[in-house]
Amino acid sequence: MRAPTKKRPSSNIPRWQTPTICLALAAITFAVFGQTLHHDFIDYDDNDYVYENPMVSRGLTLKGIVWAFTQFHSANWHPLTWLSHMLDCQLYGLNPAGHHLTNVLLHTATVIAFFLVLRQMTGALWRSAFVAALFAIHPLRVESVAWVAERKDVLSGLFFMLTIGAYARYARLPWSPARYGLVMLLFAMGLMCKPMLVTLPLILLMLDYWPLQRTLTAKRMAIEKLPLLALSAASCAVTLLAQSRAIQLTESYSLPLRFANALATCMIYLGQMVWPAGLAVFYPYPHNGPPPWEVVLAGTLLAGLSAVAYWQRRRQPWLLMGWLWYLAMLLPVVGIIQVGFQAHADRYTYLPQIGIYVAMTWLVTDWGAKWHMGRMAVAGLMTAVLAILMVCAWKQTSFWQNTETLWTHALECTRDNEVAHDNLGNAFLHEGRVDEAITQYLKALQINSDYAAARLNLGNALFQKGSLDEAIAEFQKALQINPAFADAHLNLGLVLFQKGGVDEAITEFQSALRIKPEYAEAHYNMGTAFLQKGRMDDAITEYQNALQINPDYVEAHSNLGNILAQRGRAGEAIAHFQKALQIAPANPTIQNSLAWLLATCPEASLRNGQKAVELAEQANALTGGTNPLILHTLAAAFAETGRFGDATSSVKKAIEAAHAAGREDMVERFNGELKRFEAGLPLHQ
Repeated sequence: MRAPTKKRPSSNIPRWQTPTICLALAAITFAVFGQTLHHDFIDYDDNDYVYENPMVSRGLTLKGIVWAFTQFHSANWHPLTWLSHMLDCQLYGLNPAGHHLTNVLLHTATVIAFFLVLRQMTGALWRSAFVAALFAIHPLRVESVAWVAERKDVLSGLFFMLTIGAYARYARLPWSPARYGLVMLLFAMGLMCKPMLVTLPLILLMLDYWPLQRTLTAKRMAIEKLPLLALSAASCAVTLLAQSRAIQLTESYSLPLRFANALATCMIYLGQMVWPAGLAVFYPYPHNGPPPWEVVLAGTLLAGLSAVAYWQRRRQPWLLMGWLWYLAMLLPVVGIIQVGFQAHADRYTYLPQIGIYVAMTWLVTDWGAKWHMGRMAVAGLMTAVLAILMVCAWKQTSFWQNTETLWTHALECTRDNEVAHDNLGNAFLHEGRVDEAITQYLKALQINSDYAAARLNLGNALFQKGSLDEAIAEFQKALQINPAFADAHLNLGLVLFQKGGVDEAITEFQSALRIKPEYAEAHYNMGTAFLQKGRMDDAITEYQNALQINPDYVEAHSNLGNILAQRGRAGEAIAHFQKALQIAPANPTIQNSLAWLLATCPEASLRNGQKAVELAEQANALTGGTNPLILHTLAAAFAETGRFGDATSSVKKAIEAAHAAGREDMVERFNGELKRFEAGLPLHQ
């Protein structure tokens, strides 16, 4: 039989205090992060995770659930995170307020769970409350909470706390397979939110040492963690496979450079914890590594702190536990296996710094008792710390209001940040500020001329300006840097198509699809190119491929509907136009196409004159009543309902509009139909 852990000393804590503290923790969390409910999505992963991801944006579907568990996307496998985003889209659509609210609620739940678990393990009410408050509102938490795409942090954090809570209960009571199974289940769910939790079995070993103070031998406690370590190993294997393309090769960042940056990063995080100023969404990787003096200082500091924690392990066991917690949890993200181009990131501190918070809180309280500081003095000091951090965190959160404010702040806080210049350029480009966007892309390329994404985006901006040859040159440079850049192949194809090089465009679209088979935009544009060449069957196939990937692809529905209508497959065409209008109900082109079919289809069972009039009138209002084709459709719709006087009046307006536009071909056609309407005959094609 396994010996139970030592019981915490009982305390006469009033029942109202614990729920009151939980409410206070929720209140300060919302005081800092509630402002995010008025923030936009950020055009930096939020698009890939939510509003431009068709599997996510249409909500919870069986196909989406299967996709979440079976596909690698965004260089990750975290199915529960995908499901949470899908649920948000199901509940809130693409309203960013709802998605931000979920992040805040999950973080709040994690904070409260942490407080309850820490209090359960230590029996220390107010120290546990202070540590939870630090975790709740430290400015380094902003990135994890204010960024919708970092849902994986707050969701995995909640399962992390629930796993520790279940483990503390398992360790306190006689051995039970059900209780151990619950620990494994919660841990597995946490790993399916974010694989950073792989070091949790090591954290549990540290908690065995303090505060659980279990009496089992170290060997038996280690053996007890083997099933959990097996889950960690499986998660590591899947993650390495998912991130194989994102992991930077040794040629990009040498192993000595990575170790140097890892040492510096551990010290930087400690400095940011104490002085959280100049926080940014992206910190550029130093091209020549951190300065040698910084690496030496960081190594010396880390070795010294490790020595102190070990030396004090018997008198102050929380120091060793907290310090090892910090180092162990940072290990997967410290950059030895480099993923991405950042030197470090605020979000990586979400769970690791908890160990430091615990160690410092217990240490300060211990010092206060030794120096005979009154409880009020210690409480006053802690309250002041929390108040200052709340103000800093609130200000830091405000920078996440939108893409422009975020990257403008990043440029104020960092130097030689090509990623910030590139993304600020994207923000300007989306607002139509093309020249300002080009300026930012050029600044990014001045810092790093081999930055393929900036080449691509500069090409996009030049394309919008009509500088097609210059755009082609930038796309080709981007492909020289990264031949497997699917977006560059697609955009190069678009420019070539614009210049009349349809065959060359098709070649580029095919290259994009070889690299990225599930690329809906490439399938759609391939279909358009085939349509231009008169290859109708191939065009239909490509539009259908695009819709299999993204069922909400409006343009694909519309173009496919037009082809099917020309082929005489009116029923299928109507279904596609109706689906397109469900997605984009105020699109006059689609309204006109559907109205025309409903008014003129030769199959009587498919015609609906009243609906055709309704749609044509909506399209006519949206276009100002001057579009000859829409006026013509409205005339046909009136005729289908027997309103031949209105049909005659509308087609005469269409003739006037066609004259004004110089479309004599339309005038001749409309005059012929005018005679039909004057004779009281509908127009059935």
